[in-house]
Amino acid sequence: MAPPTGKVVAIALRAAQAPAPTRVQSATAVAGLGLQDDRHADPRSPRQLLLAGGSAYEALGLPPHALRENLLLDLDTADLVSGMLLRVGLDVILRLTFQCEACGALTARVGASSRSLRQRRGMLARVESGGEIRIGDPVTILDARSRFLPDDWHERIAMVLDAVPPGMVISYADLARVAGVQASYCRAFPRVLPKLGPDRATRAVPARSSDPAPRWDGAGFFGSPPNPQEARPPRIRSVLTQGVT
Repeated sequence: MAPPTGKVVAIALRAAQAPAPTRVQSATAVAGLGLQDDRHADPRSPRQLLLAGGSAYEALGLPPHALRENLLLDLDTADLVSGMLLRVGLDVILRLTFQCEACGALTARVGASSRSLRQRRGMLARVESGGEIRIGDPVTILDARSRFLPDDWHERIAMVLDAVPPGMVISYADLARVAGVQASYCRAFPRVLPKLGPDRATRAVPARSSDPAPRWDGAGFFGSPPNPQEARPPRIRSVLTQGVT
């Protein structure tokens, strides 16, 4: 068994209507869902919980819990890679999805630039195996790997569209949810999707679309068991010249 590479320094949960996360001594991780009683628990989301590293706080001089993480670890999350599996404590296994982007609200709140926060905000993850997480639990990087998800949201959108079952379509809202982007990005989909290819563009529809095709909500997209032999998918070249704000 590989030796631990770090430990859990702090844990926080954010209730559905709470303005900010609350520090707790332990949390229950539920396989395929996220952390119990946390607003980000969602079976169709790659953003079930956020891991941040203590080194980011030291390097940037941030106040406690400024990054809004669920788990604060004593390792540098910038060194973590999508598809890695982390064992936390004895039972919990987390699947790392992609680096969390630094939004404008965060940079304004902590007084740091988006460039300085890049690769420092933290790593997003899903819960593969559930159990209790406690402060002080060891964190171990496992040898196995799961599916790679790119940091570029355009590439994640394309991956989800490629997974839509034949004869079905996905709503804009579910596309954003499964790809792990904010719902506000749906406004840009009519402009973005055609640039990802005409076949992909026809697989997503707005909420009030009259398209009679049955809807796919992303079920099964994250359901494949970890496969250490799974290859990283080819990078999809971004054809966009403007970002979404």
